[in-house]
Amino acid sequence: MKKKFFRMIAGILATVMILTFGIGELPEIQAAGAKMTIVACQINPDQSTITVIGSGTALPPSDDGVMYLFAEPTYSGGITTNYIAAQPMGTTVAFAADLLQGQTTSRLYSKFVIATLQNGVFVPVSNFCYLTNPEIIAKHTTPRVVTTSKKGLIPDPSRLNTGELADLGVQHISYNIPIANLLGPTTNANYPTINYTYNGKTYQFNGLAVAEYDGIFKQMQNQNICVTAVLLNNWNPNYAFLVHPLALDGTAATYYAFNAADPLGTEYLAAIGSFLASRYSGNGHGKVDNWIIGNEVPARTQWNYIQSMSVEAYAEEYAKALRIFYTAIVSENANARVYTSVDQVWDTNKNYSFRYDAEDFLTALNNNISAQGNFNWGVSCHPYPVPLTFAPWWIGGKYYKNLVKHNGNSAYVTMENIEVLTDFMCDASMLAPDGQVRPIIINEVGYTSAQGENYQAAAFTYGYLQAANNQHIDAFIINSQLDHPAEIAQGLLLGIQNMDGSHKLVYDYFKYIDTPYAAPYYDAAAGIIGITDWGSVLTPR
Repeated sequence: MKKKFFRMIAGILATVMILTFGIGELPEIQAAGAKMTIVACQINPDQSTITVIGSGTALPPSDDGVMYLFAEPTYSGGITTNYIAAQPMGTTVAFAADLLQGQTTSRLYSKFVIATLQNGVFVPVSNFCYLTNPEIIAKHTTPRVVTTSKKGLIPDPSRLNTGELADLGVQHISYNIPIANLLGPTTNANYPTINYTYNGKTYQFNGLAVAEYDGIFKQMQNQNICVTAVLLNNWNPNYAFLVHPLALDGTAATYYAFNAADPLGTEYLAAIGSFLASRYSGNGHGKVDNWIIGNEVPARTQWNYIQSMSVEAYAEEYAKALRIFYTAIVSENANARVYTSVDQVWDTNKNYSFRYDAEDFLTALNNNISAQGNFNWGVSCHPYPVPLTFAPWWIGGKYYKNLVKHNGNSAYVTMENIEVLTDFMCDASMLAPDGQVRPIIINEVGYTSAQGENYQAAAFTYGYLQAANNQHIDAFIINSQLDHPAEIAQGLLLGIQNMDGSHKLVYDYFKYIDTPYAAPYYDAAAGIIGITDWGSVLTPR
């Protein structure tokens, strides 16, 4: 009965895929020498079985006239396991198998490949493809927070009880989670160790560390604030296996590449993603709607350290981790969104050894993911001004102006030319699987008051209005609520409040930017953006 059921489901899906794509319209996604393309790789509605459909225009060589399906681990470079299903050869073939979710042999994170036996050896004849609909098994389907503004702030945790977020009308926040800090037992009886069993294994989470996030995220949920959590791979010698093997030689990096290159690393990344998404799905511990995997990923040596390699190889190593987190998160919370992170360095064409241009990285990432089962990842950008330490960028020197252009060849992307990013993401090749523009947020940008509070307020106003009038940007999150001592020493007085909590001029600009009586206007002759009833700020257009 079970085999008949599998074959029935596979047959139905095969027919649907053929009618949808047409044999002549199959995606051009094939491994070197492959004859078949996996056109569907999905969890079935029963949530316990999977169907993989391959199609092609010619049959590959075969010793026995049979096609075999393999489920390889994320880190596999070829066929290393036993086949899980077999079908007679055909130009369209459908395989069915168990998902095995909840077991140590779960196939939720597997990459599937079709092979034939050639001269006694199994040879891949299709692309590798991952399951593309993990959200179908999610236990949590709570709707996302509904916001009426794109206005956001990176809050200071010591000021969450001051009422300032409500006073400011904040509707989005971004908050960092260094993942190694979450792991391990606690000895504090008030915050006992949290034992979390996932796919047949039990993982320990530090109850005291987790309680910090519980408190913050519950407060945000109570205030109907949309939370974006940034997962960072910090160094902890007790959990060095979280760091990619090619990153273990790094000693000066702030954060490291996630380890999706071996069994222990991939298992822990999946368990961490599952634990966090389950806990913060609005079921008593708070709610996180957005998850960013890493920080400014193209900045290789500082924020995502791994040994130097081509941008394609770099994107591939990152894509493995991004997909693991995506699968873990949306298989728990179907409405969560998962993002990569890029900075403002867009298209310098400098071939720096320590970083990659964001445009090149996003292109390579998209190519890699699309070839192995596309999913709806989003983009988080940090479009700081150029130069970073100078808020009134519009009166900067000619050198800096030449770095920020309103076309795809711009060296940098700031809020002055943020359309460069959103136009790039509107290209047909970059669209999500449903044909829509991928989710885009500005989860970190800031303007210093080192040149004066008037300039900081002006820069914020211009940046916010750019985001507010760009239909593809979902949030504009300012860094930060308070000035930070280490950043002050660098000339980055980015807070909308001073260190003692007193308000800068930008505080009120932030507070009233969305109010009806603060409608912006523009005087082309004078080059002025005005804010009706409460002041005006200079900026070019």
